[in-house]
Amino acid sequence: MTARRIRKIALEEHFTAPGFETYSKVFTSLMGSATQSELSSRLTDFDDIRLGEMDRAGIDVAVLSQTGPSVQAETDVDTAIRRAAENNDFLARQVARHPHRYAGFASLPMHSPRAAAAELSRAVETLGFKGALVNGHTNGIYYDAPAYDELWERMQQLDVPLYLHPTDPLPITKAYEGHPELSGAVWGWGVETATHALRLLFGGVFDRFPQVKIILGHMGEGLPMLRWRFDSRFAVYSHGVKLALRPSEYFGRNIVITTSGVCSPAALACALAEMGDDAVMFSVDYPYESTAIAADFIESAPLSDDTRERVCSRNAERILKLG
Repeated sequence: MTARRIRKIALEEHFTAPGFETYSKVFTSLMGSATQSELSSRLTDFDDIRLGEMDRAGIDVAVLSQTGPSVQAETDVDTAIRRAAENNDFLARQVARHPHRYAGFASLPMHSPRAAAAELSRAVETLGFKGALVNGHTNGIYYDAPAYDELWERMQQLDVPLYLHPTDPLPITKAYEGHPELSGAVWGWGVETATHALRLLFGGVFDRFPQVKIILGHMGEGLPMLRWRFDSRFAVYSHGVKLALRPSEYFGRNIVITTSGVCSPAALACALAEMGDDAVMFSVDYPYESTAIAADFIESAPLSDDTRERVCSRNAERILKLG
């Protein structure tokens, strides 16, 4: 193991459970066969490959989550409920094998807010998970709808976060026609996820449930840079929407971010300046990004020792209650 100076916790680290590769084919089919094979070997491994990379990067704990789109792509409600529970039971067994190195984010059957709330409770209270990761909308349904207040209330009671992870927009917007490279991870996923987060904000979810936290990856999907503009333009174009706070004030309070997949010191400096050093957390986006590059980036970024420790581990310890 290579000695690393800073303790690290990583929050957007993916795996796949048996049978879930059928859901992810919508994403992996765009990759070459060699890349697909390499990803499969890493997504299904919980021992030598994954732990070896964590050791070399100085990552003490990885919070694992099912790779996208998971059960959010399932069209049958009963199947989604059953498969989410199967995934969470599978993940709990893997965490139990390496309890000091892994923690879990639950998959939730968001097709039914009541079933999602029940599965979140089971995953947190029985399986010991630290929250949930949901892969965007569920067949075009977004979670600012009043029906999801049951889930947000449960999340607030349990005091755990929801990691809002990207997926494809539905339908694919006309602006991407003829440019499939724009619809996925290069651009479209970030726009889709950022829009979903703003729906939660302007839909009043954080006013109704002020203790709820959502986590956005990829340096906040670009949202931190626009906090000032949200306040400026919302004051003019509110269309009757009422919020208890200025839009910018929900960032850092209800919306926190990770560095996953963005290893840019300049972007990190911007995120910290906008969000505050208590609202940014280190992550890799394993196995889709390089663990070594992510670790080197966060260790060499021009940060004070206190800020680096907060980003690398202390914020995650506080928000996820990781001892």
